[in-house]
Amino acid sequence: MISKKKVLIIDDDSRNIFALSAVLRARGFHCVSASGALEGINLLINDSGIGIVLMDMMMPDMDGYEAIDKIRSDKKIADTPIIAVTAQAMVGDREKTLAAGANNYASKPIDVDFLTNILNEHLI
Repeated sequence: MISKKKVLIIDDDSRNIFALSAVLRARGFHCVSASGALEGINLLINDSGIGIVLMDMMMPDMDGYEAIDKIRSDKKIADTPIIAVTAQAMVGDREKTLAAGANNYASKPIDVDFLTNILNEHLI
């Protein structure tokens, strides 16, 4: 599988970015990353090749919920698919992220096959 679209990983933990990028690159995806929500939103605005966002929901300064709201309110990037990637796996967390505007939800630790299927739905 080769995608011409990029996956933007927004996560404040560089270890998560490294691990997720390595696994996704091995599966044929091109990844770019941002260590914070504002940086990620700026990348998304300025790089039309980004096809999907993997958004960590718990970050300092601006959490994923606020970042999703900002993305959805910008006409240029509002339709970009966003997958919430989070350690929050309590009852109701999935529904909360979907209600905030995420297209899907993946809890950590990531089931790579599940995530790959989601990415393929949106990018291929």
